[in-house]
Amino acid sequence: MERTRAYRFFHNNEEWIAIKPVEPLNLDHIETVSGSKDEFYIDWELADRRKMRVRQRRLFFALINDIVQWSVMPQEYVKDMFYLQYSAYTGKEISLADSSKTSVSDVNVLIDLVIDFMFEWNVPFKEGYKQLPREERYFIYQCCRHRRCLVCGDYADIHHLDTVGMGMNRDHIDHTQKHVMPLCRTHHENYHQLGAEKFAELYHVPVNGIKLDAETLKKLGVKGNYKSQ
Repeated sequence: MERTRAYRFFHNNEEWIAIKPVEPLNLDHIETVSGSKDEFYIDWELADRRKMRVRQRRLFFALINDIVQWSVMPQEYVKDMFYLQYSAYTGKEISLADSSKTSVSDVNVLIDLVIDFMFEWNVPFKEGYKQLPREERYFIYQCCRHRRCLVCGDYADIHHLDTVGMGMNRDHIDHTQKHVMPLCRTHHENYHQLGAEKFAELYHVPVNGIKLDAETLKKLGVKGNYKSQ
């Protein structure tokens, strides 16, 4: 991977990005893959300079231990399995050692892979559940997709947080414009008893939940007007 530095500027009322190599380019490699040393297309990603957080590592290993208890596989084996999956998914190596340069974004991708696995295989969230990122959109999306209560993990319905309106036919509503949250019946009642702000503060969840795309809503059986989607 070629290391570069990007600069953003405006010229003739157009937005441009200039790329400057941080170290000498491997021109032979560039010519091999692009057919030219002078003109070629690049894919790039924004480098995350934030070093991984201690709480991220704590969450990763809490989830790994939940999988170990469920599967009776050795912790080291489970950890290496997700390290390899991360490498296959990103093309990069990862380490959670204190001395590593792993970024916040890198660990988020790794944790998302673990959470995906646990949802797909119905692995019980135990110790890891106490530290789950309930405020993060991706986790809430997965709870919706697998109908898990965002608070306790029990079976959930997809509840609207916006007022739909008295007498309105929900089948005629574009639900992609509505905020939702996956809650079991107990915590749904609790939500209405406490109110949105107190509920969010008590359970460390976002006040507004998330919006879902039409495809996900259809798979969840939420009927609505999706003609324009």
